[in-house]
Parts: sequence; structure tokens; C-alpha cells
Amino acid sequence: MEQDIKITIIDRDGEAHEIDAPTDMAMNLMEVVRSYELAPEGTIGVCGGMAMCASCQCYVLSDHELPEMQDDEEAMLSEAFDVQENSRLGCQIAITPELEGLKVELAPES
Repeated sequence: MEQDIKITIIDRDGEAHEIDAPTDMAMNLMEVVRSYELAPEGTIGVCGGMAMCASCQCYVLSDHELPEMQDDEEAMLSEAFDVQENSRLGCQIAITPELEGLKVELAPES
């Protein structure tokens, strides 16, 4: 479909998955990971995408321009484990056509 973009998600076992992510369904990265079952049930998106748990933390490996981090995401990452310079919460990354080719790695389960 024209509304889909290709993104690569490296799961917690180090396996890369190139998937089609819909841009016409108002989904975020965490929801895409859940829908493709790239993390065990109950280990990602625990708070339902409210930026309150950091279970969907990922490392952005590509050079995409992402929306600026909001205060709640920044606060959550300041308390999370395994945070790196390129850490973001998947629930705060909306799937848009501009993210074609995005590459992320899921942070370890903490």
C-alpha cells in the first residue's frame, strides 16, 4: 500500500525485522512493535503509550529528524535503565511518511 513505509526494528534478541508500517492509522512505533509481536506480550507498552513506563524505549540508529522530545518523555528516560544518547520512547514516535527507512533497536527489558 502507498501509505506504508519500510522501517527496520532490531528486537531484543538482536534480530532485524524489515517491516511495513502504516502511516494512515495514527499508530506510533510502540504500537507497530506490538502489532508485529516483536517483543513478548506484556514487555512493551505496559502503560499503554502514556510515556509513563519506558518499556518501549528504543535506540534510534538512523539519522531521521524526529519530533522534539516532550517533557514527559524526557522525565521518563531520566529514570529508565540502559538509556543512551539516541534513546527515545517508541510510544512518542508517530509513524509518518517522513520516517521511511527508520532503523531502531529495542532497548533491553529492564
